Amino acid sequence: MKRNLIFIYFLVVSAVLLAQDKNFHIYLCLGQSNMEGNAPIEPQDTCNINDRFLVMSGVDCPDLGRVKGNWYKAVPPLVRCHTGLTPADYFGRTLLEYLPLEVKVGVINVSVGGCSIDLFDKEHYKEYVAGAPDWLKNSVREYGDNPYGRLVELARSAQKQGVIKGVLLHQGETNT
Repeated sequence: MKRNLIFIYFLVVSAVLLAQDKNFHIYLCLGQSNMEGNAPIEPQDTCNINDRFLVMSGVDCPDLGRVKGNWYKAVPPLVRCHTGLTPADYFGRTLLEYLPLEVKVGVINVSVGGCSIDLFDKEHYKEYVAGAPDWLKNSVREYGDNPYGRLVELARSAQKQGVIKGVLLHQGETNT
């Protein structure tokens, strides 16, 4: 786990050095149910979203017109095609209230409800998934069977366009 956090740290540092647009602040989001979007999306959650708040789609969502790896206005759901509201939704909106007008905020959210932090362990996630229930395996499958790998893939792509400023981790019912 320490190595994963060190890797994420160096990913963030290298992103700062290689970024295309210093005014595009990107946050990597991961975790379980709340970060995945456990809360229902209500009508007020889908309107008055600032055009400067973007989400990079972690999966293809044809019904939403989203393709994995592309940026879209951050209208929920931000995680997968049928998830709910996440802490990242209002994190980005609130952050923009305090940032200069030339700054955009982007989030990349790769989360799986009910998972252990072991799912994001670069070297041991396969063992964790092998013993997981089918409902969790189905969510993991949407990320090409490797949520950690998908997050890193998207982060590398995003750092060509902006600056990775931080990581938002929400881990609740497992690994408290």
